[in-house]
Amino acid sequence: MASSAEERLARLGDEVRACRACEAHLPLGPRPVFRASVTARLLIVGQAPGTKAHETGIPWNDPSGERLRRWMAIDRDVFYDESRIAILPMGFCYPGRLPKGGDRPPRPECAPLWRSRLLALMPAIRLTLLVGTYAQADALGPGPMTERVRAFRDHLPGVIPLPHPSWRTTGWERRNPWFEAELLPELRACVAGVLRDA
Repeated sequence: MASSAEERLARLGDEVRACRACEAHLPLGPRPVFRASVTARLLIVGQAPGTKAHETGIPWNDPSGERLRRWMAIDRDVFYDESRIAILPMGFCYPGRLPKGGDRPPRPECAPLWRSRLLALMPAIRLTLLVGTYAQADALGPGPMTERVRAFRDHLPGVIPLPHPSWRTTGWERRNPWFEAELLPELRACVAGVLRDA
């Protein structure tokens, strides 16, 4: 029998999936993409779903997701095990493209409507990955992404800020070799430890 927390989270998840608050601003229409469970110990906070996530309903279902999984040293089966890993982006629906390329920012209505309510029903979270500037700004306040990621030790053991794992990050990684040498081993150890205890 489902616990009351599981039941409340399931009901809230249904509310989120039925949300139409930003519909007028979404070029492909609303399709909230997220994963949540009362037992998840690892939380991934990103920007907003891309077109492939919108089409499939599967978060991080693109080359960025492949790179993120490589950074974490986990495979797809583990990454999509909702009982252990929750995925709550800052915006749950695909926000559209910017005129000069890249995706638009997450819709500002989304996080205040849903994130704190979902997180309140996920008490087992032990590690949060803040992927990209929008997630970092929400949790840590404004600041330059590179410096925040470089100072990752300041936020351990519960939080690790990461750059967005898009193809644009390839050059950034080359310019910042400490990311692979110092941050990735710590990330992998933290992820493995949290998931091992799940």
